[in-house]
Amino acid sequence: MLDSCKLKSACNLPLIYNKKINTSGTSNADVPLADPGMYQLDITLRKGQSLAARDRGGTSDPYVKFKVGGKEVFRSKIIHKNLNPVWEEKACILVDHLREPLYVKVFDYDFGLQDDFMGSAFLDLTQLELNRPTDVTLPLKDPHYPDHDLGIILLSVTLTPKEGEHRDVTMLMRKSWKRSSKTQSLRLSDVHRKSHLWRGIVSITLIEGRDLKAMDSNGLSDPYVKFRLGHQKYKSKIMPKTLNPQWREQFDFHLYEERGGIIDITAWDKDAGKRDDFIGRCQVDLSVLSREQTHKLELQLEEGEGHLVLLVTLTASATVSISDLSVNSLEDQKEREEIFKRYSPLRIFHNLKDVGFLQVKVIRAEGLMAADVTGKSDPFCVVELNNDRLLTHTVYKNLNPEWNKVFTFNIKDIHSVLEVTVYDEDRDRSADFLGKVAIPLLSIQNGEQKAYVLKNKQLTGPTKGVIYLEIDVIFNAVKASLRTLIPKEQKYIEEENRLSKQLLLRNFIRTKRCVMVLINAAYYVNSCFDWDSPPRSLAAFVLFLFVVWNFELYMIPLVLLLLLTWNYFLIISGKDNRQRDTVVEDMLEDEEEEDDKDDKDSEKKGFINKIYAIQEVCISVQNILDEAASLGERIKNTFNWTVPFLSWLAIVALCVFTVVLYFIPLRYIVLVWGINKFTKKLRCPYAIDNNELLDFLSRVPSDVQVVQYQELKPDPSHSPCKRKKNNLG
Repeated sequence: MLDSCKLKSACNLPLIYNKKINTSGTSNADVPLADPGMYQLDITLRKGQSLAARDRGGTSDPYVKFKVGGKEVFRSKIIHKNLNPVWEEKACILVDHLREPLYVKVFDYDFGLQDDFMGSAFLDLTQLELNRPTDVTLPLKDPHYPDHDLGIILLSVTLTPKEGEHRDVTMLMRKSWKRSSKTQSLRLSDVHRKSHLWRGIVSITLIEGRDLKAMDSNGLSDPYVKFRLGHQKYKSKIMPKTLNPQWREQFDFHLYEERGGIIDITAWDKDAGKRDDFIGRCQVDLSVLSREQTHKLELQLEEGEGHLVLLVTLTASATVSISDLSVNSLEDQKEREEIFKRYSPLRIFHNLKDVGFLQVKVIRAEGLMAADVTGKSDPFCVVELNNDRLLTHTVYKNLNPEWNKVFTFNIKDIHSVLEVTVYDEDRDRSADFLGKVAIPLLSIQNGEQKAYVLKNKQLTGPTKGVIYLEIDVIFNAVKASLRTLIPKEQKYIEEENRLSKQLLLRNFIRTKRCVMVLINAAYYVNSCFDWDSPPRSLAAFVLFLFVVWNFELYMIPLVLLLLLTWNYFLIISGKDNRQRDTVVEDMLEDEEEEDDKDDKDSEKKGFINKIYAIQEVCISVQNILDEAASLGERIKNTFNWTVPFLSWLAIVALCVFTVVLYFIPLRYIVLVWGINKFTKKLRCPYAIDNNELLDFLSRVPSDVQVVQYQELKPDPSHSPCKRKKNNLG
């Protein structure tokens, strides 16, 4: 071995090894090796340069894995949003012999999904000199696309022979994640568990900005703020034409690390039709903030001008856990009683944010789609409740996997929707989508094991396979009702809005349908004035005289109350007047067109390029149409008893309003309302304004959501494979 080292020394190898070191993965068999011993390989992972972009924003969140002999021996930290990351991390690895090369793989981190492959390289250890630090440059390649330039990784390595007795001291080799046994699959589950169980919650309230930098020609800006904590992101609303914006928005991040972490904050000026202008940045180091206490922070913006004012509170972790099927909370009678006691009617005002408890048993799936060329899949399951996101382990080479895992969640809003998605784990590639179900918490039957037919990504039609779940929901109805009147929690992992011709047309049709209801009502009233039907006009005239002569303000909520009651009796008598067939057909037609989008890809790109300059305007119109249509559909669905809990809540509220308006003069009500409005800023300077009626309506599903949440019935005669194209992700 020493002779071979002398031979290499005489060869005068350059410090950059991408020309001399064998990067194809084959070891140098021409160099004679001595009897295998133990070698210590000290590696410093320096940095990457010109790495491949894997995220939609043109960046990546890269990290690096080192493997020797098929075993992972090191994993670096994640550098977010950077194609030229600097790690400067050190690893000390023991290798048995030098015939096995060091396998370097780079991935882009994607929260909850399979990380994207960014390239790999081999370092031939037989080409290294002993006891001499060497700088190495490794060009990254993708075996499937060998011509693609994926950037380089820079390392500093030192190879040292070691004695046998020092193995335990220097060994940092991690356990192998092989895919051949159940125990090794459970190791992957442990890693997921460590990565996705949080230790606390960071509540952030964005209050205001002061003296921000003017970015527009009018001397003002249209500022908004982006927050990032690890993989978690939040974007505030845009405040037009101001340098002193008042946001007053509240959101939560999960805290995964004991020491806290760093929140990156950037302020931007919105520019329609072109790239947004950067206003400034700042950071919040959570490790220096005390817990269970609200901190008011005034942060100076770096690389810009002005301040941001925040309220930050660190609290203990919510009830979130993963366990095996044999160990779960509700099976233990004592724990079950404690949970029921926690959400009993007597504890209404104890922690209003703790509305309820959710337990999800992910048992198994059957008849999944084959995503691999072998005719099998490597399925794992992602369980989501708002921003809470947990994973099962992967079951390899199986179309009928059994997970037998129990997930528990803390319910903040009883109107949340549980989403269970099945993916196929793909080695070096993004996870393939296999199917998904969305289950509103209020529709769950406790303790019932059900087979849910998996749906496609849009939740509009079936895909192959069923998943067996058993779900229990325990909640306090009064807390749930009170939480209905505050703003809904935003989901900060949602995909950005994109322009879609089909979606734009569908939203236009939905809005038109709502507007036509008003137009038809106006025509009906006008026909009464025109005496098109004398009996109807006479009845309307008598009703008009009676109502106007006897009108009192309390009659407005009373009429709405009567309408709700009338619809309720229609439904229980079997005369359900709710029509959703046209909506279902529209959504399925959209899906068919989306299935054909690959065939028309070039045509679509040409269309998008033509309207790129007005793309943001079109997206705004698309979103406005969606909001207008959704508002009308939510009002209709409230009176149609689509969600009985919300309709009963509306009945209680309307009864209260009717009684109040009947017994209390209007001037007193207006006086109380005005005093509250004028003094609110003095009493609660940082209170977040909200509209209770709109918050209530935001919990009522629109017609599109009703279709998405609708449970499909298993149909053995229906084969999803006969569809034009299967939705594989």
